[in-house]
Amino acid sequence: MRATSLLRAVLGMEHTRVTGVEVSETAVIVDVAPTTRVARCGCCGCRARRVYDARRRSWRHLDFAGVEVHLRYRLRRVDCARCGVTTELVPWAEPGSGFTREFEDVVGFLAQRMDKTSITELMGIGWETVGRIIERVVGRRGADDLLEGLTHIGIDELSYRRRHKYVTVVTDLKKSRVVWVSPGKNASTVRSFFDALGAERAGQLELVAIDMSSAYIEAVREKAPSARLVFDRFHVQRLVHDALDKVRREQVRELREVDAEGAKALKHTRFALQKNPWNLTQPESERLNVLQRRNQPIYRAYLLKESLCDILDHRQPNVARSKLLDWCGWAQRSRLEPFRKAAATVKSHLEGIVDYVRTRWTTAISEGKNGKIRTITRRSFGFHDVSALIAMIFLCCSGITIPLPRKVPRMAQLRLWPS
Repeated sequence: MRATSLLRAVLGMEHTRVTGVEVSETAVIVDVAPTTRVARCGCCGCRARRVYDARRRSWRHLDFAGVEVHLRYRLRRVDCARCGVTTELVPWAEPGSGFTREFEDVVGFLAQRMDKTSITELMGIGWETVGRIIERVVGRRGADDLLEGLTHIGIDELSYRRRHKYVTVVTDLKKSRVVWVSPGKNASTVRSFFDALGAERAGQLELVAIDMSSAYIEAVREKAPSARLVFDRFHVQRLVHDALDKVRREQVRELREVDAEGAKALKHTRFALQKNPWNLTQPESERLNVLQRRNQPIYRAYLLKESLCDILDHRQPNVARSKLLDWCGWAQRSRLEPFRKAAATVKSHLEGIVDYVRTRWTTAISEGKNGKIRTITRRSFGFHDVSALIAMIFLCCSGITIPLPRKVPRMAQLRLWPS
């Protein structure tokens, strides 16, 4: 078998022919050419019969047995009726790239699973090159329009760097994928998402799950007034958990000066107070029983916390609304300032909390994606450029699947020996 035939089968590239091969001390250089004789524009893909000149170019391909492989071709400049003078389109690489698509796909596959430093050592390329390849892979492998067909979305912010550097992440709750990311976390950032979505598709939104951020509430009600606004249960419960902890700390400070025994009884109660009743151990249950007898304010705060959690477990929206209003009245009469503030917040966001009871949708999927993004940020040791972070988010969290190049079926057709 000729070397060119073997290389053509090993490369396995469509619309590509091998015209020659050269072996140097450091690499294998394969001369290739498109199977079509008429050049195509590298921008729009249309035929361009007028050719200016040609210049030799090379593209890095996947290694063979630890030896670098480069594809070489005299790339032509063409005159396109639509795009003007540009370089021609080649079937093995993206326009402007110095790497083949198979090479970039492997880099993208590795970037979904490991840090950039390891990729640079494994593939023999630079740090910044990895970022540029990721952007091209996302553009090639990503969905044409992630914003199409959205009905249930979650909006949340994520800190990616110190000094209040945030990105806002929009997640498709039904398909469990990130669909939009932009720097910032204010109302204008969310408005820019709805501007990209368009008024018609914004009208198709049925539900928007968010935390109780006033900036997000303002933007959603302005741009998607027909969508149901749902406040995440975790953030609602967090209000009363924080209020309970504030009451506990206030009691500890007061009792240290007047009642040493009472302050001692509060020792090791923080986590017992925050736990669900069915998760309490025997010693923790005993500590709560002591609190019931010796410290009424903290036990009253504990009952308020448990009552709100029990209301959120209801399935009937009207019943939940009535009980939430009763709970707000109890909290206002409790003589516990942290719970008075929590009750005022719950009352001002009542309908969004009731909509959680009605729909049972939360931002759990958004929070899960944020956790994955934090893992990506940690393994990358942070990002100086937000565009690099956004490219990584779409690569790892928007549902992109990158198949590894496997040429076994093509290789099985080779006849290395005469029959």
